[in-house]
Amino acid sequence: MTGRVLTERELGRATLTRQLLLERAALPAAEALERLVGLQAQAPLAPYVALWSRLAGFRAAELAELIESRAAVRGWFMRMTVHLMTAPDAVDVLPVVRSVHRRSFAAHFGRQAAGLDLDAVAAAAAELLAERPLTRAQLGEALADRHRGADAGTLGFAALYLLAPVQLPPRGLWARTGPAVLAPLESWVDRPLGRDGSPDRLLRRYLAALGPASAPDFAVWSGLSGVREVVERIRTELRVFRSASGTELLDVPDGVLPGADVPAPPRFLPEYDNVLLAHADRSRIVPAGRRVPLPPGAGATVGTLLVDGRWVATWRTEGSAGAATLVVEPFTRLSSRAAAEVTAEGRRLLAFTRPGAEAEVRIAPLA
Repeated sequence: MTGRVLTERELGRATLTRQLLLERAALPAAEALERLVGLQAQAPLAPYVALWSRLAGFRAAELAELIESRAAVRGWFMRMTVHLMTAPDAVDVLPVVRSVHRRSFAAHFGRQAAGLDLDAVAAAAAELLAERPLTRAQLGEALADRHRGADAGTLGFAALYLLAPVQLPPRGLWARTGPAVLAPLESWVDRPLGRDGSPDRLLRRYLAALGPASAPDFAVWSGLSGVREVVERIRTELRVFRSASGTELLDVPDGVLPGADVPAPPRFLPEYDNVLLAHADRSRIVPAGRRVPLPPGAGATVGTLLVDGRWVATWRTEGSAGAATLVVEPFTRLSSRAAAEVTAEGRRLLAFTRPGAEAEVRIAPLA
C-alpha cells in the first residue's frame, strides 16, 4: 500500500474545509448544495442551519425559494434517507441508488410483501401520483384498492422505497409546516431521470465533498454494495493515502488538504449533519465511543457543536416567542477562549433562528 499517512487532525481539517466549515463560503445556496452532494433533511428544517453554518450571508428565504421553485427537492436518496438536493443532482443520483432502496425494502418488509408483484406496485403508485400528490398513507390506501388482500401500510412503504418520490412544499419551508405529500421526482422537476446508473461519478463527488476516505466510508454514506469494484475501476484517477491505522484512503486529484494547524472556529450543526455521519470511521470528527444523537422533530432547534474541528457538545433552543436561550451541553471541558467564541457564535445562531428574540447563550456545566 502506498501513500503518505494522514493524521486524524489532518483528515478532520480536510473534511471540514470541503464541507465549508472552516470558513464560510460566499456561494449561492444551490451551488453549495451541489458541492456538498446534498444535505441530510430527515428533520425538514435542518438544512437551513447546515447552510447558515457554511455560507456567508445565508438567508432562509434563499433556500425556501429553491424548494418552492422546484430547483431543490427533498426526497429519499443515499441510504434511503431524506436528503435535500438540487433538481439536476436528484435526477442523476436517484438511478445510482435504486438498488439500495430495493435492498432496504426487502430487508424491512420482505416478509410482509411476500407474493406481491413489486414492479406492478411501483407502476400503479407512479400512475396514482401522476394524477395527484398523495401522502404515504393515502397512497397505500389507493394501492390497496387495486391489490385486494394486500396491507395498505406495506403497500405505502413499497411505493416509497420503489419510487423514491419527493416531498412537496410547504414541507421543508422555513417557518412553515405541512404533511409529507408525495409526487414523482421526474414530473415534479420536469426532468427525466439520468440513464447512467454507475456509481463512479458519485464516488468522485463523495471524495471531493468528504474525502479523503476509504471504500467502507463511501459504502456507509451511499448505502451501495460492491464499492470495491467501483474503486478498482477508477483507481488510476485517484490519489491514495493511509490513515494512522493503515487504512487505505482515496481522494480526488485536486482535493484540498489544509494543514493540521489551520484554525477551525466553532460551528453549530443541525441534526444528522453529514460531517458526523458520512464515514465508517468517524474518528476525524467524533471522539471514540461517542454515538451521534439522532433526535426527532422538525429541526433547527437542536444539534451538535464543533470546537477546534471536533464534536464536543450538543445544543438546544429553549424559550418563548419573545426570548430564546441556546443551551450548550459540553461533554468535555471548554477553555475560556473557546467558551467565549461559542457564546458569540451561539448569539449569531439565535439571530438567525429566532430573529428579534431576546437572546441568551448558556453553557451548562459538565455533568
